[in-house]
Amino acid sequence: SVVIMLAAWLGTHQKKIESWKHGFAYPMAIVCALLVLCVLQRDLGSTALIFTITCIMMFIAGTKLRYMAPMPLIGFFGILTLALASPQKLLRILAFLNPEEHKNGAGWQLYNALIAFGSGGVSGRGLGESIQKMNWLPESHTDFIFPIIGEELGLIFTLGVVLCFLLFCMSAGIISCHAQEPQGVYLGIGLTSLVGLQAIMNLAVVTGMMPTKGIGLPFISYGGSNLLMCMFCVGVLLNIHRNAAYSTKQVRRGHLPPVIPERI
Repeated sequence: SVVIMLAAWLGTHQKKIESWKHGFAYPMAIVCALLVLCVLQRDLGSTALIFTITCIMMFIAGTKLRYMAPMPLIGFFGILTLALASPQKLLRILAFLNPEEHKNGAGWQLYNALIAFGSGGVSGRGLGESIQKMNWLPESHTDFIFPIIGEELGLIFTLGVVLCFLLFCMSAGIISCHAQEPQGVYLGIGLTSLVGLQAIMNLAVVTGMMPTKGIGLPFISYGGSNLLMCMFCVGVLLNIHRNAAYSTKQVRRGHLPPVIPERI
């Protein structure tokens, strides 16, 4: 809903996008109101995800850089402050910094995830032959399903999964850049970021590059609502692709030329 709202707003106010009110203050105020609700629910992962998508869409739309430049720092230190204020999240940060020391406590998940990757090796143990999913690795079917893939199918298959997400983001980005309307461009970029950032965050968490957070792996982690929304994103992108203008022939037949923001 945030992506659709921002795409509609930024596309409608494209001529005023460099102004303080229409290009930055109004859309950011609406999103921040939603972020407060996420913070009250102690869901810092979703807060960071929504905030990052908002910044990406506003940057692509053409919001002035002097308004956008402080936002990454504000977001980073804001999330860090909230995390340090919670004992549970502070333990997750400490476990992220030193998983070996906290392997019997807050770092249990990460430590066992790394064991799963290591025991899988290059070729894996074999499909269905995972040991870590037998009550050793919590959430092995949801947030930490990627280490189980690495254990059963090995390094080659895990790199294949990463390649698939990379190809998805590249394809979706190309589709978005060729939308015939500004709203389509921003909607496509927002949906691509929604799927791509979730994948990046999940892969970073399970490999020890980010503190543990409950962000699932799109299309793969167990969960019907997440899969439904990911497929919704794919459906919208396919619709944008169907109506996109990729060549001069389409333009001559009466289609509008592709709208590609200068920053892309």
